[in-house]
Amino acid sequence: MTRGSLRRRLLAAAALSILAALALSALGLTVLFERHVERRIAAELTVYLDQVTAGLDQGADGALTVARPPADPRFSQPLSGLYWQVAAGGAVLRSRSLWDATLAMPEDSLADGAVHRHRIAGPGGAELIALERSVLLPARIGGGAMRAVVALDAADVAAATRAFAVDLLPYLGLLALFLVASAYVQVVVGLRPLAAVRAGLAAIRAGTAGRLGERFPDEIRPLAHEVDALIEARAAEIERARARAGDLAHGLRTPLQVLAGDVERLREKGEADIAAEIDAVATTMRRHVDRHLARARIAAGNPDARARIADVVGRVVAVVARTPAGARLAWPVDVPADAVGRIDPDDLAEAIGNLAENAARHARSRVAIAVRRAAGVFVVAVADDGPGIPADRLAEVLARGGRLDQSGGGAGLGLAIVGDIAEAWGGRFDLASGPSGTTAELVVRA
Repeated sequence: MTRGSLRRRLLAAAALSILAALALSALGLTVLFERHVERRIAAELTVYLDQVTAGLDQGADGALTVARPPADPRFSQPLSGLYWQVAAGGAVLRSRSLWDATLAMPEDSLADGAVHRHRIAGPGGAELIALERSVLLPARIGGGAMRAVVALDAADVAAATRAFAVDLLPYLGLLALFLVASAYVQVVVGLRPLAAVRAGLAAIRAGTAGRLGERFPDEIRPLAHEVDALIEARAAEIERARARAGDLAHGLRTPLQVLAGDVERLREKGEADIAAEIDAVATTMRRHVDRHLARARIAAGNPDARARIADVVGRVVAVVARTPAGARLAWPVDVPADAVGRIDPDDLAEAIGNLAENAARHARSRVAIAVRRAAGVFVVAVADDGPGIPADRLAEVLARGGRLDQSGGGAGLGLAIVGDIAEAWGGRFDLASGPSGTTAELVVRA
């Protein structure tokens, strides 16, 4: 079984084990009770056997008789299930309860006064528990050997055992319920550390924690250590990949600068067409290099990263408003002072800066930046009053692999970087455009 609920499987195994144990216990208790009843019956039959033996005497006609039979009335009731019989010489004495039947005793060799127990057939084929004793009679009552038997119907033992089992079942049922409930509590308590592991992994994925830590029982702690080691190895691998991407991007910048110089020299020589083609290719390469440098700088993964959005927006506006494109615009800002996002401040500044620069290039008179609070997030909206993006190009801007920075449109590389940053920090980037301008929304987790 590889799928399904571990809790359900543990409970099923516990319930089956409990039921099997209680079934074995019921069987064992019933057998013990039966043996106990048989011992009590044997003790009772021994008393009757003593009474029969002590009551032997010689009658007026000189024949052996039981002058003082046991007083239990069942000996006088025909086929009552309780019988006695005495065999001496050729004579056989028996209780009235035997009526005209005779107890057939097995061949046995008994010492004088010894008592043996047997299972024999009684009247009507009933099984009897029988005790027999062999005694040498004194001369005054005829002498010789005497074999006395007292027997009880074994059905009485079976009936008592069944009654015991019936009385035992309700208590075993209550015990089963209690044990299953106890097993459920044990399973819930025992699996609680796994729920803590799941919560810890969810916190790591959400960015609120970096490691599982040591807060687990001894049996779970090695798993937590392995998970933390895996996270550390993954973080180190990502850091090395970022470093390699950064090194590669930096390594490409020098050849691109050489190409830029060659383009200028070709233009000076009058090779304008060739220079334009090389400049277009170099510009595309430079945009890709800049994008990968920006991706390599993204600091996502730090669970303690927090950014005061008002401070970041203030710094970005102060810089963009001094650029040639931004100096001609109004920059109204509406940001709550207590807005704090779960993102690295530098990454947030990179994202808002790209949105602000892109809006400044297309705005006519103003770029408004506003922040509103939603369910568990902050929405940073950067709106310009420019001509907007054509409807047939908006999907191209937002589609994976079809952004305008890769297709030569005027939106530039900034939107791609904003999308990368939002995705890295578990946020979202949306873009809406109309005749009155374009609004870019960056969703940051609170």
